Amino acid sequence: MERRKLGPEEVAKLLEDLDGWYVDGDSIRRRFEFGNFAESLDFVNKVGAIAEDADHHPDITFGWGYAEIATTTHDSGGVTDVDLALASKIDAITTAS
Repeated sequence: MERRKLGPEEVAKLLEDLDGWYVDGDSIRRRFEFGNFAESLDFVNKVGAIAEDADHHPDITFGWGYAEIATTTHDSGGVTDVDLALASKIDAITTAS
């Protein structure tokens, strides 16, 4: 992947293909809802495995019934194709469940 910082219009267009992700500064972000803490933790562990495989690590905040994911490419200064690919892989977890 290229890791080229995408412009705001490019990001907005590409986010149309992702469910619930939005721009937050130089990141893209999404909140996921779950029925309890164990489900949130299970999801976060799955995201961690995907992030390790991709060698691209999002910021994750989670607690009882929720997980929030934010991703950016720090060395590029914003959102890149790598962030969008990671978001797509994370979305696949929720559709597979």
